[in-house]
Amino acid sequence: MKKVLFATENESKAKRFKDYLLKNGIEMITINDIENKIEIEENGKDAIENALIKARAYAKSLDLPAFAMDDNLYIEGIPSDKQPGMYVRRVNGKRLTDEEMIEYYSSLAHNYGKNGKLTCRWVYGIAVINNNIESTYTWSKEDFYIVDKPSDKINPGYPLNTISINKKLNKYFTDITEEDTKEIKEDESDVIEFLCNNL
Repeated sequence: MKKVLFATENESKAKRFKDYLLKNGIEMITINDIENKIEIEENGKDAIENALIKARAYAKSLDLPAFAMDDNLYIEGIPSDKQPGMYVRRVNGKRLTDEEMIEYYSSLAHNYGKNGKLTCRWVYGIAVINNNIESTYTWSKEDFYIVDKPSDKINPGYPLNTISINKKLNKYFTDITEEDTKEIKEDESDVIEFLCNNL
């Protein structure tokens, strides 16, 4: 079975791909499974560039196929200097904790949203390095709302779920059940196919 590294420490993010890759004969490990972690400056201009920076660093360090993922958040109706883009967790040069993220983004919804609600969209970039060949893919998800009134639950690693509402279900992401997930599950088979074809 082929072994690959997903250059992330976010186990919630890793779960998203692990089982699908395993079904395709690919064993995925993460940065949490290795000893030599690398300090990486993610200074790309977009999600794809940052994903490439991470994947290149780990593919070279471990001599394993590696992939990395980054995402950009775009929010309608806020000033351009407040647009998070790649820097969702880093605001004014400071890395925010989960709690600080909830506070910061809920205040944006309060200050700029209509009825305390802002329309948002995630845009993703993924990069694979395999035998020195680089492949990239980008996609986006459906619009959702960030609101000024938090849910009483926090998903570790995904703090914005506490203040994000699914438009179809009109439910906080933290309140979405397994049944709901089946109903609204976005098809990411294209992403899995890209990974399987390039790893």
